Amino acid sequence: MTSPLADVLNRQLLRNQAGPIIFARGEVYCKSGHVFSLVEHQGTLAAKVGGTRDYRVKLWLEDGELEFDCTCPHAAEGAFCKHVVATGLAWLEGKTTGKTGQPTVTLDDVEQYLQQQSKQTLVSLLMEQVLDNDRLRERLLLKVARTTGAGIDINAFRQAIDRAIDHGDFVDYHEMDSYTAGIHDAVDSLEDVLKEGHADAVVELSEYALEQAENAMDSVDDSDGELGGIIGELQELHHRACQQAKPDPEELAQRLFEWELNGSWGTFYGAAGRYADVLGPRGLAKYRQLAEAEWRRLPELKPGQNDPDRGGNRSRITHIMETLARQSGDLEALVAIKRRDLSSPYAYLHIAQLYKDAQQYDQALEWAEQGMAAFRDKSNERLHDFLAEEYHRRGRHDEAMALIWTEFTERPSLQYYQKLKTHADRIQQWPKWREQALALLRQGIERSRQSTPKTAWSRPLDHSELVSIFLWEKGDETAWQEAQQGGCSNELWLQLAARREQDHPEDALAIYQRQIEPLVNQTQQQAYETAVSYLRKVRELLQRLGRKAEFTGYLELLRKTYKRKRNFMALLERL
Repeated sequence: MTSPLADVLNRQLLRNQAGPIIFARGEVYCKSGHVFSLVEHQGTLAAKVGGTRDYRVKLWLEDGELEFDCTCPHAAEGAFCKHVVATGLAWLEGKTTGKTGQPTVTLDDVEQYLQQQSKQTLVSLLMEQVLDNDRLRERLLLKVARTTGAGIDINAFRQAIDRAIDHGDFVDYHEMDSYTAGIHDAVDSLEDVLKEGHADAVVELSEYALEQAENAMDSVDDSDGELGGIIGELQELHHRACQQAKPDPEELAQRLFEWELNGSWGTFYGAAGRYADVLGPRGLAKYRQLAEAEWRRLPELKPGQNDPDRGGNRSRITHIMETLARQSGDLEALVAIKRRDLSSPYAYLHIAQLYKDAQQYDQALEWAEQGMAAFRDKSNERLHDFLAEEYHRRGRHDEAMALIWTEFTERPSLQYYQKLKTHADRIQQWPKWREQALALLRQGIERSRQSTPKTAWSRPLDHSELVSIFLWEKGDETAWQEAQQGGCSNELWLQLAARREQDHPEDALAIYQRQIEPLVNQTQQQAYETAVSYLRKVRELLQRLGRKAEFTGYLELLRKTYKRKRNFMALLERL
C-alpha cells in the first residue's frame, strides 16, 4: 500500500524545514544507526532516536503539511530537530525493515487483528498495558474523571496532578524528559476539560498545578527549562480559563496579587496588565488597593542609601505599581513611583529616559544632570552616554565631548577609543581628539615604566592598547612598530603575524615559531593540535622563502626534544 507520505516527504523538504546544519547532523544520526523501532501506520511515522538519551519521534501529514513531534528540548521549542530529520531519512531509505528484511507482520495486520477481537478481549489487552504503562494509566484515569455523571471529578484531577509532579526523589537532568512527559499529559487533559466547557474547574486545577509545580522546582534539575516551560503553559491556560469562567474579579485580584508578590518563580508576574481584560475596573481597583497598602510600607531611598528591605519584596511591589501606572497612562504617576528609590545612578537615568520617550526633553536633561550631581564620586557610563546624546542634540558639543573624554581617561582602551571617535566624528573633530587620546595612552605607558620597580616579578605596561588601536585603524605598519618597541599581548602578536604573512613572511615566521614550544610543553591535546597548526604555517612560510630544508631540520629537532610526548609525536607523523 502506498504511504500518504510518499508524495510529500523527501530529502529536500527535510533540508528546507531543518536548515543545512541541522539536516547534516540528522543525516549523520541516520547513517550511524541512531534510528530504531521505526514503524508506520496510516501515514504516521513513529521511531526512537538515540542521542544523549532516547527520544520519541513522530511524523505525519495534517492538511497536506508535514507535522512533527519529538521529545527533545529543541523540538519542544518548535524547532525541526536532527532527530526528526534522522527519522524522515531512515523512512526514505526503507529502514522500517529489520536485519532479516521486510517485516512479515505490520501494524496494518495488527489493526486488522484487533478489529476481529471481542470487546472483552480488547479490554483485557488494554488493561494489561494500563498496569504496565504509567502514562497510559494516568491518561485513562483522567478521561474517566471527565466522564462522571456528576461532571468533572476535581479530586481525581488533583490526585493525578500530585502523582505527575511529586516524583519523590530528586529528578536529575537525564530524567527530566520522562518526568515532564507525565506532567504534559496532565496539562493536555486540562486543555481538553477547558474545551469541554468546564472553565471554572480549569481555573481551580491550573492554580493547584502551578502551586505543585513551583514546589517541585527545588527538587529537579531544570537546566533546559522544561518544568519552567510547563509553568508558563499553565499560566496561559489559567488566563484563558478565567476569560471563559469570569470569576469574581476581586477574589481573583486577591489571589493573583498574593502570588505575584510572594511567589518564588515569577508566576503571574505583571498580572495586573495581563489579566486586565478579566479583572475589569472592579478587579483592577482591588489590585491597586492591595498594591498601595504594601507600597506605603516601603521607605524612600536617597542617593547612595542601602535598602533596609534587601531580599524582600521591594522590586516586586515596585513592578506592580509601575504596571498599574502604565495602564493609567499617567507619566507623572510613573515618575512618582520611580522617585521612591533614588539610591543608584540608574534610577535617575530611568526617569530621564521616561521623559525623553515622552519628548519632554527639559525634564529628561534635568533628571540626568541631577543623577550626575548626586553621584559625582560614582561614574555611571550609561548616564554619561545619555547626557552626551542630549548635549549633542542641543548643540552643546563641548559638554558632550567632555563626558566621553572622561570615560576614555577612566578606561583608556580600544572600546572607549572607538566611542570617542564616534562622538568626535559627529562634529568633524576626530584628528584633534585622536591626537589627544594617543598622547594620553603614551603618557600612561611612560608613567608605568617609571613607577614600576625593576624586579623579576614586575613589568611595566606594554603597548597592547596602542597596537590594538592601530590594527583597528588598519595601520598595520604602525602597529608593528609599536609592538616591536614596547611589546604586546600574545593574541595581538598572532594578529600581526596574520597581517604580515603576505608581504613580510620573515616577521610572521618568527612569531609562529615562538608559539610552538610553549604549547608543546603543556600536556593537553588541544595545545598539541594548536602547535601543529602553527607548524603548518611555519612550513608554508619557509617554502615560500625557499628554505624548505630548514623545516625538515626543525621538525627533526622537535622529534628528538619531545619524543616522550606520544600524542604530540602522533600528530607530527600525520603532519
